[in-house]
Amino acid sequence: MVQLQGRQQIIKGIFIIVILIFLLKLFYIQVINSKYKYSAQNNAIRFEAQQAARGLIYDRNGELLVSNIASYDLMVIPKEVTPLDTLKLCRLTGLDIEEFRRELQEATIYSKYKESVFSKQLNTAYAHKIQESLNEFNGFYVRVNTTRDYPINAAAHAIGYLGEVDEEKVKQKYYTKGDLEGKTGIESSYELQLRGEKGMKMILVDAHNTSQGSFNNGTHDTLAIHGKNITTTLDIHLQKYGEMLMQNKIGSIVVIEPSSGEILTLVTSPNYNPNYMRGRDRSKHYSNLFNNTNKPLFNRALNGTYPPASPLKLVNSLIALQEGKLDKNQSYFCDGSFEYGNNKHVRCHEHNPYVNLTTSLATSCNPYFCNLWEEYFNSFNSIYEGYEIWKKHVESFGFGNYLGNDFTSGTKGFIPDSEYYDRYYKKNRWKSSTIISMSIGQGELLVTPIQMANLSATIANRGYYITPHIIKKIEKDTIPKKFLKKTYTSISPTHYETVIDGMELALTHEDGTAILSKVEGLNICGKTGTAQNPHGEDHSIFIAFAPKDNPKIAIAVYVENGGWGSSWAAPISTLIIEKYLKGGTSNKRLENQMINGNLLKIK
Repeated sequence: MVQLQGRQQIIKGIFIIVILIFLLKLFYIQVINSKYKYSAQNNAIRFEAQQAARGLIYDRNGELLVSNIASYDLMVIPKEVTPLDTLKLCRLTGLDIEEFRRELQEATIYSKYKESVFSKQLNTAYAHKIQESLNEFNGFYVRVNTTRDYPINAAAHAIGYLGEVDEEKVKQKYYTKGDLEGKTGIESSYELQLRGEKGMKMILVDAHNTSQGSFNNGTHDTLAIHGKNITTTLDIHLQKYGEMLMQNKIGSIVVIEPSSGEILTLVTSPNYNPNYMRGRDRSKHYSNLFNNTNKPLFNRALNGTYPPASPLKLVNSLIALQEGKLDKNQSYFCDGSFEYGNNKHVRCHEHNPYVNLTTSLATSCNPYFCNLWEEYFNSFNSIYEGYEIWKKHVESFGFGNYLGNDFTSGTKGFIPDSEYYDRYYKKNRWKSSTIISMSIGQGELLVTPIQMANLSATIANRGYYITPHIIKKIEKDTIPKKFLKKTYTSISPTHYETVIDGMELALTHEDGTAILSKVEGLNICGKTGTAQNPHGEDHSIFIAFAPKDNPKIAIAVYVENGGWGSSWAAPISTLIIEKYLKGGTSNKRLENQMINGNLLKIK
């Protein structure tokens, strides 16, 4: 009995201790710890992702190309949305009823519990009014963000633009619905470096959706990390000059520093104001640009494909020299035409009829290179053997591949293989004369302007190139090693001087095709080209580098529907070369002619 009473006393004591613990805990919660007091007053914690400011973008001389300005996004957490004045919210955001319903539905499909962007880049005044009325819009809040600003209206295609991430990116941990990422240009290529790292903020809000400040004095918050700043290889003043020369024309300019592979200028024309691709009117601007018949969104410098035309004569000369199929001093008589096949002809323009390798390059003599083509292939046991060797040499110049540059878009061009001709003409049914148009850069071979600029840089370097690239420096990081590596062609350096002499004569010889574009005091080496265009006027082409010794600049210019290479591409090229090397231009008449020329009228 005594033992039973003892047990009862122990049990009573335990109950008393438990009750005291609960009373003390209740006192602590209600009086001492304000964290629970917040909960008792119907407060809630809202997790707000803190967007990182994107890194800034500069040109090679430190001039700011892309900066950030404050913007405001209206965010929504669908599960917390309650009945609201829809018309009022639409009025404040600039949305119509259908857009409101669609945005809310898409946010709900994405996640009822996660935040997503409901309306991007609000007008500042509207954002402040929404913030003042948040008690009327449960589930909505305004997030302070940044958007891009472009202080210089230039280089839109090179810089690129931002766009909303797709569903695949949303599945990744970093991005959420409504986030922006680089879609083209540098913004896309260096997205990981530019975007930075998000932070997270815990915000206390009351029952009226009004912020009560940071939870627990921000103890649990994480700060966003600013994206890395990037210095590009662009010379923005040269870029603007190139864009001015190409206004009212369709085509592109690519300028490379041969010794480094750095892209000094990347012009695509027509272009657009980069500020069109930001803000509330972005969709409207994008639609207008997309539907423009001249395709200003299309990056012709990277994606445009054209016949190489006469500049391919430089490569064919080097291949023939390398294979020992050409005597550079041997003269050829040009009577204005090369006859082949069943009374077919390749025509030539008027020039001194006696030409050797250098003067044939200067005058761009078609019969000389048709004859060279035939002699080259006749020296092999079969067309297949000669063509395979020729093709491998051509590929060593970077044709037929993407070059490995640091742009996410591009076209590799096209070099037909022997199987291509077998399918078209049947096996063993084609020969050198069947594809003789390739001897002068016409036919099936297709190249891009950046590949042609790389060809110019390769010849300037006497046989090697460094992968063209637009990144010069990344804050607290290094650029990829491949942009420091030399890639050698299959042609011996000893053969380049003869070809370069011919390029020099193109601007100095009395019959030189680019004689009218000569610049006094500058030793420019170049090659004109006229690419046949089945859809209209031929395309004007010119590649060049300068000075002849220790070259500082290499260039390729394509002007669609421009006719002869000497008409538009050559003068534009030499004006840019002079501008870069001398800081100004001497032929103002020619400069004004190029600037004011309007080829958009030619259809």
